[in-house]
Amino acid sequence: MERMPVVGVVGVTGAVGQEMLRVLSERRFPMRGLRVFASSRSAGKRVGYSGGEVEVEELKKGVFKGIDIVLFSAGGGTSREYAPDAVSSGCVVIDNSSAFRMESTVPLVVPEINGSDVRWHEGIIANPNCSTIISLMALAPLHREYGLKRVIASTYQAVSGTGAMAIEELRRQVEQISRGEEVTREVYPHQIAFNVMPHVDSFLDTGYTKEEMKMQNEGRKILHHDRLMVSCTCVRVPVYRAHSISVSAEFQEEIDVAGARQMIENFPGIQVKDDPGRNEYPMPLEVAGENDCYVGRIRKDLALENGLSFWVVGDQLLKGAALNAVQIAELLVEG
Repeated sequence: MERMPVVGVVGVTGAVGQEMLRVLSERRFPMRGLRVFASSRSAGKRVGYSGGEVEVEELKKGVFKGIDIVLFSAGGGTSREYAPDAVSSGCVVIDNSSAFRMESTVPLVVPEINGSDVRWHEGIIANPNCSTIISLMALAPLHREYGLKRVIASTYQAVSGTGAMAIEELRRQVEQISRGEEVTREVYPHQIAFNVMPHVDSFLDTGYTKEEMKMQNEGRKILHHDRLMVSCTCVRVPVYRAHSISVSAEFQEEIDVAGARQMIENFPGIQVKDDPGRNEYPMPLEVAGENDCYVGRIRKDLALENGLSFWVVGDQLLKGAALNAVQIAELLVEG
């Protein structure tokens, strides 16, 4: 961009929207103005930004004039309704929902992996699914060296991926159980406290969920790898924040475990924590709030030819959402 941009954030009162503000401030994103939007219920409220406050505006058609980059994090329906209006007003939209991810004219970007794809946007750039980002941060450097063929993955997804009401539901249920009270449910179809549910998003006729198919479909687009095969099971776990993923990957070339570890260590945005003898491996309790993803349990896979297994953990509100979106905006500013 030729000038310092005016930035907008849609869905600013949500968990990801709040993280977007914090990341913009923390990274000292260069801007000459900030405008923030939410539903009419939140209009007029003030939210903190960089030691000050910004007034929340009501999201409606025609409000985007004068904004250069707008970050959307308010759900697919909101994005489909308002993102085209933002583009027609001259904005570049960075959308965190699934609304536009698989459209051929919309780049799907993880800056460390395919940042150059922002060059062919037509007004909208999509932020990938959180579990896809976290997994690919470890897989991308290995794919470049060994050629990725297939992935078998199980995700362990924190309740904050569902939203603030899910966080409250887990807290409430833990308290109810500790007091011997009846457990109440509002967000999930089953009790989440002290439980795990192999159910994230809605089920398809194939038996997979929409969330599970994102890793294959989005992974193919991000890696520019149309033949990538992925079988994924997504599980919701009673963790507040940060997603964990167990990955078994098969490659075209024989893989060297020590070499693979070094490639992951050298890749930006990811760190290796892998010393089982000292009980050192990534855990969501420690990774929550961290910008980087962490990889451990790196080992030769015993069931796949040229296979590698590992465990990767990332904060789905940061690298899985807000941080990745701000990094895309940084690419736009850098030109």
